[in-house]
Amino acid sequence: MFRTTTASLIVSSVLGFAAMADGTPVVVELFTSQGCSSCPPADRIMHDLAGRDDVIGLALHVDYWDYIGWADEYADPWHTERQRSYAREGGRTMIYTPQMVVNGQEDVVGAHARELDQLIARHQAEAPLAQVTISREGGEISISVTPKSEPVAGTFDIRVVQYTPMRHASIRRGELAGHELDYANVVEGWQVAGQWDGAAARTYGATLPSELPAVVLVQRTGHGPIIAAAKVD
Repeated sequence: MFRTTTASLIVSSVLGFAAMADGTPVVVELFTSQGCSSCPPADRIMHDLAGRDDVIGLALHVDYWDYIGWADEYADPWHTERQRSYAREGGRTMIYTPQMVVNGQEDVVGAHARELDQLIARHQAEAPLAQVTISREGGEISISVTPKSEPVAGTFDIRVVQYTPMRHASIRRGELAGHELDYANVVEGWQVAGQWDGAAARTYGATLPSELPAVVLVQRTGHGPIIAAAKVD
């Protein structure tokens, strides 16, 4: 658990929309826990991210603080493993909450809004490598991935994520006992629709297990950089 006393809780939405102009919103993943007393400021930032069109914010609740008195209702061991994979990929030896990972490449303390804004702006300024588009009809989605100007080196997973836009928790034990908290963009499930070699345009299909909104991430295999993303209601 990482403790911070930052006073800045609101993410600015005035840093420009270069990424969205190219159809490539910046992906911000928040690793958080209902058992973490330092997490509510970061959870509030996720509310701000959820309202932006140039960012895809996803809240991944982890389970490694469950032992301190409150088992996070939305935690999934796979979220913890994803966070550990990011740490290994980045050469880091520890994981913590709240942590935000931007485009699968850089991390920041989840409550440090100003630093997060700077990371988002930097990724928006980069030329996109690929574009992904999604169409949905009921429980079926069609995914198209296209290199922007030339083939992209590497192999990429086409990850399909579903999330609940808002969930409420009444926390009765642990460090946040007595708190009534709302959580934005809570991740509920993942699947891989296939792999892309980066060479040419390709289409994929996937069946969604629920009516929840979905996000598609084009991510280098092995929890590497996310080079394109899109969402659909």
